Amino acid sequence: MSDSEKQVVLITGCSESEGGIGHALARAFAAEGCHVIATSRSLASMESLGADPRFFLQELDVCSEESIRKAVENTLDKFGRIDVLVNNAGVHLVGPLAEVPMPDVEQVFNTNVYGPLRLVQAVVPHMITRRRGKIVNVGSVSALAPGPWAGAYSASKASIHALTDTLRLELKTFGISVVSVVPGAIRSNFGDSSLVKYSKLPEWKFYKPYEAAILARTNISQGPKSTPAEEFAKKTVSAILKKNPPAWFSYGQLSTILGILYYMPLFIRDIVYRMALKC
Repeated sequence: MSDSEKQVVLITGCSESEGGIGHALARAFAAEGCHVIATSRSLASMESLGADPRFFLQELDVCSEESIRKAVENTLDKFGRIDVLVNNAGVHLVGPLAEVPMPDVEQVFNTNVYGPLRLVQAVVPHMITRRRGKIVNVGSVSALAPGPWAGAYSASKASIHALTDTLRLELKTFGISVVSVVPGAIRSNFGDSSLVKYSKLPEWKFYKPYEAAILARTNISQGPKSTPAEEFAKKTVSAILKKNPPAWFSYGQLSTILGILYYMPLFIRDIVYRMALKC
């Protein structure tokens, strides 16, 4: 495959230490012969990719329009196009909604919702001129059946699902495909990052008796049966690179269970969560 035939893929949130899914996606796209623009807030967090010529590393903060503009311009200067945008960057937040500090909630939405939309608005004009391209937004199965203790995160991912549905309809006329990727419980560093963030939150005034259950929520996706990030990435990349990619792709442990809960009556879902999460 010549360089001109290789897909140019820009991925956000490729830090190995803070997540792991974006890092695994970058490697999986590269394994399929793509040019991969791997981005994160710090180049040092992607150090293991730096020596590999298949990767073009860029600093990119999804909360900064200037940072996004520079990364997109650098990509277009080097490759002349962006074929696939993968909005993967995201942050977690665990805590009862009645007490979690509002600045932390705002950060979640600024990163998980407004961040992807900033990237879309930066990249789509280029794709429209070419009448082709793919937008991939990474959501979460937690948005299908939101439970206690991670309401802000689940709400942000539900917003991404809704925005993706709208974008799919609005951009189809320009030849642009839009895909919702919905991970289940994927083994990564996500739980560790969530735990670090949780440790910086204030003590709960009213939910102190539930401290153990709330703390456990930070790492719930990292059980022994969690799907390896490499396996998830390989399946996801295969779906995205299809000529006609699916509108919705979900994979990983708990994805089936939460999909079932989505269709259950709310009173049954509430009972399940109360029993399972001791709330």
